[in-house]
Order: sequence, then C-alpha cells, then structure tokens
Amino acid sequence: MWGSTCILCWWLFFVGVSLVYFKKRILAVAATFSLALSGSASAESLTEALAKAYQNNPAMAAALISVKLASEDINLRKAGKRPQINLSATSQYNWAFVGGTQTDGGSTSVNLQYNQRLFDGLKTEAQIEQARAFADSAKHGLRNTEQNVLLSAATAYMDVVRDTNLASLRAENVKFLRAQVSSAQNRLQIGEGTKIDVAQAEARLAQAVASYKSAVNSLRTSQASYVRWMGSKPAGLNSNFKFGKVLPTTLDRALRSARANHPAILTAQAQLDAAKHGTDAALRAFGPTLDLIGSICAFECGAGGARGHTGSVRLTLSVPIYQGGALGASARKANLSFIRAEVDARATVDQVEEAVISAWSGLQSSIALIESAQAAVRSGQIALDGVIEERNVGQRTTLDVLNARAELTSAKEALYTAQRNKIVAAFSLVSSSGRLDAASLNLPVSIQTGDGYRARVEDIWSELRE
Repeated sequence: MWGSTCILCWWLFFVGVSLVYFKKRILAVAATFSLALSGSASAESLTEALAKAYQNNPAMAAALISVKLASEDINLRKAGKRPQINLSATSQYNWAFVGGTQTDGGSTSVNLQYNQRLFDGLKTEAQIEQARAFADSAKHGLRNTEQNVLLSAATAYMDVVRDTNLASLRAENVKFLRAQVSSAQNRLQIGEGTKIDVAQAEARLAQAVASYKSAVNSLRTSQASYVRWMGSKPAGLNSNFKFGKVLPTTLDRALRSARANHPAILTAQAQLDAAKHGTDAALRAFGPTLDLIGSICAFECGAGGARGHTGSVRLTLSVPIYQGGALGASARKANLSFIRAEVDARATVDQVEEAVISAWSGLQSSIALIESAQAAVRSGQIALDGVIEERNVGQRTTLDVLNARAELTSAKEALYTAQRNKIVAAFSLVSSSGRLDAASLNLPVSIQTGDGYRARVEDIWSELRE
C-alpha cells in the first residue's frame, strides 16, 4: 500500500512540473504573438525602409550635388568659345592750380567691350567634351552611391530582423533553463536528483544569460545602424521582399548585366573618355589662337574730353613658340592620366566580376544552409521533446536535456543567420549586377538623376536671361 502511494506521489510530482513548464511555454508564445500583433500596426516593410533611405540619406544628397557641380563645369568650358561682352562707364573731374592760374574740367564716357576667341585649334571643344565626360562620370557615381546606400540599408534592415529573432530566442532559452534549474532543485530535494544536475543546469543558465545580454547589445548596434541609413527607429520589421526580374537567375546573366549596367564600370569608362579628351586638349594647346577684340566708346571720348564716339576692331593671332616646357609637361601628364584610366577601368571590371561571383556563391550557400538548418530545427525539436519525456521517467539525465536544448538553440540561430544572409546575398547579387536602384526596384520615390539641372545649365542664354 505504501509503495503504490509513493508511486502515485511521484507521478503527481512529475505531472505538476510538466504542467508548470508547458504553462510557461504557452505564456511565452502568447506574449510573443501579442507583441507581433501590436507591432504590425506600425510595421515598416523592407520596400518602405529602402524608400526612406533613398530619400533621406545624406550620401544621396551629396552625390546629387556632385552631379550638379560637374554640370556647371560644362558651362565653364563652353564659355571659352562664347563672346564676352562688358559695359563700363567712367566719369571724372580734373582741376589744377599752376602759376596763379586755375583750370578744371570733366568728362563722362561709356565703353562697350567685346572679346571672343575665334579659333584655338579645337582645344576648347576637347575641354567641353572632357567636362561632359566628367559629368557623365558624376551621374554614374550617383547611381553607384544609390546602390551602396540601398545595399547598406537592406543589410541594416536584415541585421535588425536577425538580431531581434536571436534576442527573442535567447530570452526563451533563459526561461527554459531557469525552469530546468528549478526542476533539478526539486528533484534533489526529494532525493531523485543530484547536486551535479543542479550545477550543470545553473552553469548552462549562466551561459544563456550572458548570451542573451550579448544578443541585446548586438540588437542595439543593429538598430543604431538602421537609424543611420533609414533616419528612423525600426518597428515591426519582416524579411519579405519581392525582387521580381532584377534578381539574375544564372551566373552568366549576372555577369552580362554587370558589364552593361554596373555604375562603377560606367564611371570608369566615363573617366577614360574624359582622360582621352584631356589628352586631345593638351596636344591642341600647341596650336595658334585667333581672337576678335572690339570696343565702342560713347559721349566724351575725344582727346581732352571732347564730345564724340570712337570704336575699334582688331584680330589677334598668337602662336606659342616656347612656354618654358609647360606645354610638353601638360601633354605628357595628360597621356599618363589616360593610361592610368585604362588600367583603372580594367581593374574595375575585374572587381565587379569578382563581386558578382562572390554574391552568387553566397546566395547559393545561404539557400543550402537554410534547408539544412530547417531540417536541424525540426529534428532538434523532436529530439528535445523526447529527451524531456525520457528524463521525466528516469531514462535520461538533466545533462541530456541541456544538450538537446543547446543543439536546438544552435540550429535555430543558424537558421536565423542563414535567412538573413540569403536576403543580403540576394541584394548583393542585384547590386553587383548593376540593377540595385530605385527605378528597378519600383520604390515609391521620385528618381534623382540631375539630368534636368544639366539641361538648364547648358542653355546658352540662361545667364543672359538672369
């Protein structure tokens, strides 16, 4: 009778412990679900976050200003072959007191001056084309900055998603291990457990607490990076994003797209064109120049301030004979710049192709790791549940439960990391193929190119109208 009563007491004890454990698990899941629902009202999708980064990030504003600055250089070069007209007016009064005689007088004149270079061996035309190439380079640089900003923003977004999941997972792990410590202590009190079981559970709990604190700190860092790129704090994030046709389906397509569209390659090509035109301009500086100079004076333009009008027109031909070696040095320097631009262009192509292959490999690896981690999570959960049941009937130890829980936690962490790496690798692949821009991603923003500003400043009559 006493034996059956004792068995019944043990059975009731283990049922109670199990109920307490599962009650805590249910409450934790309910709290997590409630938190997810409360965050969904103000959730910010990845598309919305990328749009905010495009509109608010100062790197984009700086790159757009660089485009405008380069556009102004076109106008400066065009001024070299346009006429320069200046209007000036002079009014003066003179007096003298010599030998007891006082004299005075005055005059007023208005002068109109006209200067224009008629011919310079096409040097100015080469400089204009060079300025246009630099403007194209700045425009491609804006797109390159756009790609870098969007990639950094997507990375920051996914870092917050991953670190949020890791912090939540490790917080749940702390709760689980606290329950295991309590269970081990209860079994020790009734003589079914050992101090070793308690010590092992407490050691794992201490490690879990430290790991949780580390996850929280990493999450704070990721949130700070999010604010840097998006300009606001993260709320209700998720990893859902539709790439559509911008994500290459094969490595060959990605490489072809990169060679044709990547802004870094286009920038290098524009720099090469600019260096070529710079060489042409330096060589044409050896030629002659022809200038037209004219002036008209109105009112009191005669000798001694006599009333009348004067004017002159002249042509000036200048041929450089010796300029102290400056022309030769400029030509050699321009040629060396052209050679360096060629080398830089080839190096840029190689770097972009390397980035494409690396991003493609990273994406494929992440996909495989996700499949492996998902299988590990499923089997790890089944194993943990089984080990707990076997421990409850005395067939397993507390250490077995702790090890099973550690394996499940590691599998889940690997899954969260692989999911983050997959999205980031996909964005990296789109970026390295030259398609990571607001227009290709259909972001709800006004596209910034600087083309309108360039068209306005190239207007020949703009300054005269102003």
